[in-house]
Amino acid sequence: MISGRGSNMKAILESIKRGNVAGIGNVLVISNKQDALGLEIAENEYGVKTTTLLSNKNDKPFESRLINELKKDNIGPHNGLICLAGFMKILSPSFVELYKHRIMNVHPSLLPSFKGLHAQKQALLAGVKVTGCTVHFVDNGVDTGPIILQHPVRVYDNDDELSLSERILLKEHEIYIKAIKLFTQKQLLVVENRVIQI
Repeated sequence: MISGRGSNMKAILESIKRGNVAGIGNVLVISNKQDALGLEIAENEYGVKTTTLLSNKNDKPFESRLINELKKDNIGPHNGLICLAGFMKILSPSFVELYKHRIMNVHPSLLPSFKGLHAQKQALLAGVKVTGCTVHFVDNGVDTGPIILQHPVRVYDNDDELSLSERILLKEHEIYIKAIKLFTQKQLLVVENRVIQI
């Protein structure tokens, strides 16, 4: 699920195309923005089915329509995985509960530090020497779900938000794909708020 250019989406689709992630059936890219660049990339470069579901704030019908779209492609709460890749909409507690531990997100910080928007800028303003990225299962909070994988990224003295973001993004691609592999291989076990690799 995307809202923009879909950089992480592209990395995931490329990995699937190369056969680096086994056990993937139907793939569907959904955007809540009609002009999201990622839609064109998914269709034209990877031949993946896409759909746009426009939404407004507190739009309950959006999630009903989302569930219907997922069902059409046999992506359900017991066999599917939803990967948020720059999807700029908070999902409701009822939807998250329906797909519990089947919704992943990637965030450009070492959670629980620097939650929310502009995490890279937050890191620079805080003066940290190390930040990074995190892949986690989505829960009812913002960037609070059980952590699957993390990767540190050093902060250099001459970094600005763009340079730091670009280095973090490369690591996001790596750990997101690794997390998906672990999920498809049934190697992730959630115990309370901890994810254990089995």
